[in-house]
Amino acid sequence: MKFPTIPEAVRLERLQPARGKIRMVIDSDTANEIDDQFAIAYALLSPEQLHVEAIYAAPFSNERSAGPADGMEKSYREILTILHHLNRSTEGMVFHGSDRYLADWDHPVRSEAALDLVHRAMRLDPGELLYVVGIAVLTDIASAILLEPNIIDRIVIVWLGGHPHHWHHTKEFNLKQDVLAASLIFDCGVPLVQIPCLGVASHLLTTLPEIEQYVAGRGAIGDYLADTFRACSDDHVAFSRPIWDISAIAWLVNDKWLPSELVHSPIVTDQLTWSFDQRRHFIRRAFFVKRDPIFRDLFEKLEQHAAAKK
Repeated sequence: MKFPTIPEAVRLERLQPARGKIRMVIDSDTANEIDDQFAIAYALLSPEQLHVEAIYAAPFSNERSAGPADGMEKSYREILTILHHLNRSTEGMVFHGSDRYLADWDHPVRSEAALDLVHRAMRLDPGELLYVVGIAVLTDIASAILLEPNIIDRIVIVWLGGHPHHWHHTKEFNLKQDVLAASLIFDCGVPLVQIPCLGVASHLLTTLPEIEQYVAGRGAIGDYLADTFRACSDDHVAFSRPIWDISAIAWLVNDKWLPSELVHSPIVTDQLTWSFDQRRHFIRRAFFVKRDPIFRDLFEKLEQHAAAKK
C-alpha cells in the first residue's frame, strides 16, 4: 500500500513536544491490567493541558479475556466505569474498537473506533493536529490509517509499546498481539512518539502503601484506583507494580519527564526483533522516565479533584 509522504522537515516539526492545549483521543485495553485506569483518569484530570475527545476500547487476548473481541468488550465496559467514577458523561465519548487483529494490510478492521478516528482527523482545520495516545495493541489505529491513509498527515501517535531498540527482542504485549499493525505504524511514516516498556515505562513503579496514602480517599475515582491496585496481588509485602500507561499521558503533560531523542524508525522483524536502516524516516523515542514528578502530578490532581467535589 502507498501512504502519503510527509516532508521530513514537517515530520520533525510535528515530533517536537506539543505546546498549548492538546486535542487527543485514547486507545486503551482498559480491562487488561490496572494501569490503563490510572492513565485515563490522569488524562481526564489534566484539562488545562489535555482535551480528551474520545476513548476507544482496544482488543486484547490473555487470561483475562476469551479472545480479542471479548477483551475489547470488557475494555469498553471498564472505560464506562472509569467515566462513571469521574462523574463524566459517556455520550459520544466511548467507542468499541476492533474485535480481531489484522489479517493483512488489505483488510482493515472496521470498528466504531477506527471510523471515529478517521472522521475526527479528516475534519480538522488546516494546521491542526490530533494526538492519538495508544496504550494498547495498535489494531484500531492501524486500521484507521488503512481505511483513510490521509490521516497520516493530520495525527501524531504517542504509543506505549515495544522494548528499547537495543533490547535483544521486542516480544512486548502491545506489540506482539498484532505484529502487522505494529509494522504498519513503524513503516507508514506517520509521526510517532514511542515510549518503550522495559527500561523506560517500567520505572513507573508504585506500592500499596503509597497508593493508600495518596490515592485512596480521593473521591470515587481514587477509591476505585486504590481498590484495583489492592486487588492486583495477594501479597503486597515488598511488592511494587509499574503503572506503565501513565507514561504516555505524562509525555504530553510535560515532555521533560520523559527525555527523548529522534531516531530512524526501526523495522519490526518476523522474529520480533528490531532491525535498522538509517535511510528510514525519523520517529521520537523516549529513553528514560522521571518517575517522581509524574506520580506527584497524578496524586496532586486526584487531590484537587476530590477537594473540588466536597
